[in-house]
Amino acid sequence: QAHLVESGGGLVQPGGSLRLSCAASGGIFRIAVMRWYRQAPGKQRELVASITSRDITLYTDSVQGRFTISRDNTKNLVYLQMNSLNPEDTAVYYCNANSPSFDLWGQGTQVTVSS
Repeated sequence: QAHLVESGGGLVQPGGSLRLSCAASGGIFRIAVMRWYRQAPGKQRELVASITSRDITLYTDSVQGRFTISRDNTKNLVYLQMNSLNPEDTAVYYCNANSPSFDLWGQGTQVTVSS
């Protein structure tokens, strides 16, 4: 059964960087659109970034120029490089794999930006 596992979250000071990773198993990776979402306390889950199987990327306006999504199809990994972090980026970050035949979510990883 396919599943996703995120890692790389933690506590970072404002202006710092983190890189999140999402490992996909089950043979789904190459055909999936991979997305990172986040959910802050008391807020709705929001889409942060996405990358297609052809490496076409999209970002929400608030992270444009600071975050970079990438994927390694040889290792079934997707990354979210987050730079210039600010307290508003504090949230649980979720990895999502989507295709016409499946929609999978990871368990989430906490990112806290605080001094």
